[in-house]
Amino acid sequence: MEIDKMKFLKTIDKVVKRIAPGPSPSFTPTHIFMTLEALSSKSPIGRTKLSNTLKLGEGATRTLVKRLQREGIIKSTKSGCVLTNSGKEIISDLGSRISEDLEIPPSSYTLGRFNVAVLIRSSASVIGYGVEQRDAALKAGAMGATTLTYKEGKFMMPGKKDAFKGSPEILNMLIEKLKPKEGDSIVIGSADDRKNAEFGAKAAALETLRRILDDKAKHI
Repeated sequence: MEIDKMKFLKTIDKVVKRIAPGPSPSFTPTHIFMTLEALSSKSPIGRTKLSNTLKLGEGATRTLVKRLQREGIIKSTKSGCVLTNSGKEIISDLGSRISEDLEIPPSSYTLGRFNVAVLIRSSASVIGYGVEQRDAALKAGAMGATTLTYKEGKFMMPGKKDAFKGSPEILNMLIEKLKPKEGDSIVIGSADDRKNAEFGAKAAALETLRRILDDKAKHI
């Protein structure tokens, strides 16, 4: 069942869950997502490099790595961390639902100097006014997020507004690079630096997946 295929969300939540009596970890589900992405594209990666990639302190990165090892998602080698088969399955599933990120130029539809877009497959039905995605992006350190649905060959904002109609270069970039299909959605994280924009986009994308899961659970 589709709901079973998103069990990686429960795994991610387990990794970031507070373990009593210790403090809550400073890393988030988005850090887990980006760790798996980094290891899937460039592996092995040492803890210091991973710390820089995630903008996390070395102590938090060490804890993150230990928890991922405990869940059998990554393993350590002499050269650094690599994904296990379980980790590869998780990032493969995530990759089938969330596209690679795409940096786009500032526009009247974006909020910051840097703007990173990701596409979420078959998610338009759970998109409301984009408030949940915006809040997730803010918590991740971005200035906010713009959420668009793809319907009848157009990117639509809440209120049925046809987005990027007057910016054909950005519109073509989104279509050519992200290859949206009917019923997909796109979130654009915005910030004054690229990394925070990326964090915002991916946090919003994970929030959207949770809403898909919740919606499907209601109909079981």
